[in-house]
Amino acid sequence: MIKNDLFLSALNNEKVERPPVWMMRQAGRYLPEFRALRDKYDFFTRCETPELAAEITVQPIRIVQPDAAILFSDILVVPRAMGIHVELKDNLGPIIPNPIRTMEQVDQVFVPNIQETLGYVMDAVKLTKEMLNDEVPLIGFAGSPWTIFCYAVEGKGSKSFDTAKGFCFSNPVAAHTLLQKITDTTILYLKEKVKAGVNAVQIFDSWGGMLSPADYQEFSWKYINQIVEALAEETKVIVFGKGCWFALGEMAKSKASALGVDWTCSARNARYLTGGNITLQGNFDPSRLLSPIPTIKKMVHEMIDAFGKDNYIVNLGHGILPNIPVDHAKAFIEAVKEYNQ
Repeated sequence: MIKNDLFLSALNNEKVERPPVWMMRQAGRYLPEFRALRDKYDFFTRCETPELAAEITVQPIRIVQPDAAILFSDILVVPRAMGIHVELKDNLGPIIPNPIRTMEQVDQVFVPNIQETLGYVMDAVKLTKEMLNDEVPLIGFAGSPWTIFCYAVEGKGSKSFDTAKGFCFSNPVAAHTLLQKITDTTILYLKEKVKAGVNAVQIFDSWGGMLSPADYQEFSWKYINQIVEALAEETKVIVFGKGCWFALGEMAKSKASALGVDWTCSARNARYLTGGNITLQGNFDPSRLLSPIPTIKKMVHEMIDAFGKDNYIVNLGHGILPNIPVDHAKAFIEAVKEYNQ
């Protein structure tokens, strides 16, 4: 039995004394302990070495003490397993030297054997579970097919992903073929993570907000929903689409257990758009963690009041920024734990 199961209670729509709290990217760059490992090992070495991934995952549990851990990994381990070469360059982010622009290239992408290509992730899950010792639940995650597709086709990060969108509109058969391969791989990958011991999974649709509502349904949600349908019988699934407030109503009809909301959508609108029943997660602006600590605590309490303490998981509206002082991250977590005291 997990000692602190608030997070799972919220996903089960149970009444709670206070909402659970964790932070996207909590195992990361704002922690000096993380930076010490980053200076010694390159990014994919950290992802692919179970001992390092597990240590990085549990660092924030010791230091800032959230109610759930999220496995240290990256969404781009999936395309790497599918035969797409990915590099990570300092200050540039992910680079795909040979971006996918033709049907011939799509044909070369394969749905891999998960244990052969991503077995190190499952080893990291098992090791992390041992280190957590049932203190808090462990979240596994994957990028949405559309978000992975954006990197694979654009070749790098972008403010608009016009090349990726253009590929969809000019070559829809190739685009849908690639999206389906990513979807099939992601389903297999997340199912293995569940077998290895994660207690819930989250799908990150970081670039869904780049699409119009109609195009979102065709090129993103259709594939996310396949993953939700495939996983919902086995575990709790959280879907987080950045900038995707327009799709919340459709998402709420799915088998997802919770929906993430970014800071551009108010609690009131999110509850209205989702029909008021599904668990919501979010949506503190990560930059707001640069506010004075009393302001952070006041705003967190106001946010919980706005969402309501039940059917709610406190989180940021996107990943924590690298320049956030650790004391401010702790204050964010503490504010939730102090709620209603």
